[in-house]
This record gives sequence, structure tokens and C-alpha cells, in this order.
Amino acid sequence: MSDSSSPRAAVATRESGGAALLRSLTPLLTEWLPRQRWFAGKGRPVSGFALVAATELLPCTSGAAPGLLHLLVRAQQPGGPDQAHPAPADCYQLLLGVRPALPPPLAGSLIGHPEDGPLRGRTVYEALHDPRLAAVLLERLRSPGRLGPLLFQRERGTVIPTGLPPRPLSVEQSNSSVVYGDRYILKLFRRVSPGVNPDLELPLALARAGSDRVPAPAAWFEARPGGEGDDPMTLGVLQPFLPGTSDGWQLALRSLAAHGDFSGAARALGQAIAEVHTTLAQALPVIALRRRQLEFIASGMNERLEAAAASVPALRPYSGRLHAVFDAVAELGRTGRSWPAQRIHGDLHLGQALCAGETDRWSIIDFEGEPARPIAERRRPQPVVRDIAGILRSFDYAACQHARVSPDEAGWARRWAERNRDAYCSGYADASGSDPRDEDVLLRAYETDKAVYEVLYEARHRPAWLAIPMSAIHRLADA
Repeated sequence: MSDSSSPRAAVATRESGGAALLRSLTPLLTEWLPRQRWFAGKGRPVSGFALVAATELLPCTSGAAPGLLHLLVRAQQPGGPDQAHPAPADCYQLLLGVRPALPPPLAGSLIGHPEDGPLRGRTVYEALHDPRLAAVLLERLRSPGRLGPLLFQRERGTVIPTGLPPRPLSVEQSNSSVVYGDRYILKLFRRVSPGVNPDLELPLALARAGSDRVPAPAAWFEARPGGEGDDPMTLGVLQPFLPGTSDGWQLALRSLAAHGDFSGAARALGQAIAEVHTTLAQALPVIALRRRQLEFIASGMNERLEAAAASVPALRPYSGRLHAVFDAVAELGRTGRSWPAQRIHGDLHLGQALCAGETDRWSIIDFEGEPARPIAERRRPQPVVRDIAGILRSFDYAACQHARVSPDEAGWARRWAERNRDAYCSGYADASGSDPRDEDVLLRAYETDKAVYEVLYEARHRPAWLAIPMSAIHRLADA
């Protein structure tokens, strides 16, 4: 593979060339980037960009063949919520195709036409929609090596076939994904920062420890824009694709619609999560949370509650009782109580669990954690009940969503949720030897914290759904 001395390695590593490239692309990216679903800075204008790295994966400045340009850019957005302590500008990974003109099938991928700079007169577009360019990424992952600041790696003993046709997934959230021949799926992280992404670190640790509950990473790539001394930025992970599976959210809604019994699947899911937690505790460090850490956790929960109540008036009548839920955690710490903390999933819900057919055999995916939080925070050991609370909230959400569609079945849906919450916890206890319901103070606090987050999210994005987390707030405040 080419190394950093190759003229192809960077179209813009020289300071003057980088400035010219970025200047020519800035008007196009200023319009295009905020429209992408994975752009995290919505609601604030983009005033400019700073170039972190630019790498030519295929030549971009001449010829009829498509070029492929990999960019890492920081989006400059003044006017953030904290003017006194502004957060660093978000860094985004962009994959740009470059052609003289777009063929009709790629017309919807257009970003624009630079008016000056090294790409003047050419057409720039989203590369992942071009099968020829998406295939280049797989070939790079098949052949480990370095290209400029990019390092492509493959797990030892893994053989990745050539010629697998790429298919970008239409469901875009905080990342982008491409499926290759229904054999592999490549997740590309769009908003990146220094530090190993948990969605690489944890599945790799689980797979190397012998767990079959996760699709084992086959290859990945990262960037070190400042050189070997810098922390790597995880850019993408290639894992086996699991065709013929449905996620737990879909299965739960089908069960509700059919008045089915989901308790067997819920119990099996609890067992699967317990196996994942047990393996992570064996593979990675476990610490003890004592008074200082528990007070810190409770303080963070209280702060999030205050912020949410300031934005959502419906929360305010419950604030006193909800603060008491969080304060109970700190109080137990003051009495000498402690809890173990380890690496966990961090953003677990029914949509992150895949089940094949009627087997009740669950696989767990998407270990990235909450993408809006810093990687260092997402990599911090936490109590396992945080993951458990996420699934419990997800059962409630499914039941309430069914009740919205069929109001006369609200009582039945509530009982469905209760049965499956119990079955899930029982399955977890069977596999781990520890029943999460015995940790009622901490579990209730994490479930409440999750419900507070949901209230704020729904008030901002889906006001018609606000009643769903508010029903949980009412229950948790009165428990």
C-alpha cells in the first residue's frame, strides 16, 4: 500500500494546497453539511471550516475516472449554548467523490461544483452512493497499511472476499453504513474525535474473549493527523452483516400488535446482556464506585433534571420527588455503600439487539454509546444497571407506542410491558447470578435519568410523543 510519501497520499497536505482546497470547498460544504442527518450542530450557522487532513484515496484532479477524497474538517459554529466555555469545533469525516460530471443515477448525491482551487471545473458528490468508490474502501480494508494519516487494519486471521457489491443503507443517524454483498457492514463514524471508539474497542474485546454475542470486527481504519504521538481517531469498523434478523423494537411492536407472548424473548435478551456484561468484566477493568463517585453520579443526574425542567414545564411539578430519587444514590454512598462499575454498552435499547428468526438468539450491536457525549466519558466504567434501565425504558416505550395507536388497549399494553420487564430481569439474574431488581435504588435512578432525557428529547423533536416518557416520570416519581 502507498505510504505517506506517495503523491497520492494527500492532495492537500502542503499548507498552501490545503488552504486552496478548503477555500474552494467551503461554500459547497456550508450548504451541504448542515442538511445531513448526522450533522450534530443543527440550529447554529456554519461560519467556516478548518482542515484537519485531506487524503486522496483515488486521484481527483484529472481524468474521466472518479476520484475519491477523504477529508477531516472542523466545522466552525459560533453562537453555541456556552459562550463562556465553548466546546471545541466538531470534527467530521467526509468522503467526497470527484468526477467531470455525474451520471444520472448519482444526481441525488451532488454536493456542488468548486469555482476555484485544485478541483475547479469538476463535480463533487457524496462518495458512498457511488459503488465504484464504496468498493475502494473495502479494498483498502482488505489490504492493511498506511496512506498518509490513515491507517487501515484487519483482524488477524480474517479473510475478506473481494468483489462484494456495496449497498449504502438508507437509514442514516449519527453514522453512515455500507453493506457489502450481505456479508459485511462498514460503519463510518461521521463526527469523530481522538480516542478509540467504543464501537471498535468493546466488540473487539468481546470477540477476542470468545463471546459470540457480537459481530466480531473484521477490519477498521483510523486517522492520526498529528502523527504517531497523537491518540487515534476511529473512522470506520467492518463487521459481519446479519441478514434475516430483526431488531428487538420491531419484534416488540409485532408482539403487541398480535397480542403475542414476548416473555420468552425478553428472558433470552436478559440472558444475552448478562453474558455480555460478564465477558466485559473479565476482559476489561472493573472498579468500585464509592461515596465520591456516587455523589458525582447523583449530581450529574440532578443537573440534567434541572436543565430539562427549565425547558419542559411539564416536568416541574415532579422535580422535588425526582431529585429525591437521585439524592438517594448519593445518600447510600455516604453510608458506606459501594457498587462495581465496568465497561457497558452505554446506549442500550431494543433497537440495539438483533434476533434471528424464531430462535430467541440475540446479538448486540452499536456499542458506540451516546454519540453526543465525549469519547472519554463513554469509555468510563459504569454500573451495569444503566444498560438494564435502557431496556426497561424501551419496553415501556413500545407499550406506550402501541397504546397511542390503539388507545382501548392501553391497559393490556401496560401489563405486556410489566411482564416483559420482569422476564428480562429474571433472564439477567439467571445468567449473571445477580438480580438487577435487588439494586432498586440505583436502578430506579438510572431509569429516571433516562426518562428525563426522553422528556427533553421528545419535547424538542416529537412533541406528540411527550406523553410516553411523562407517563414514566409520573410512575417513577410516585414509586
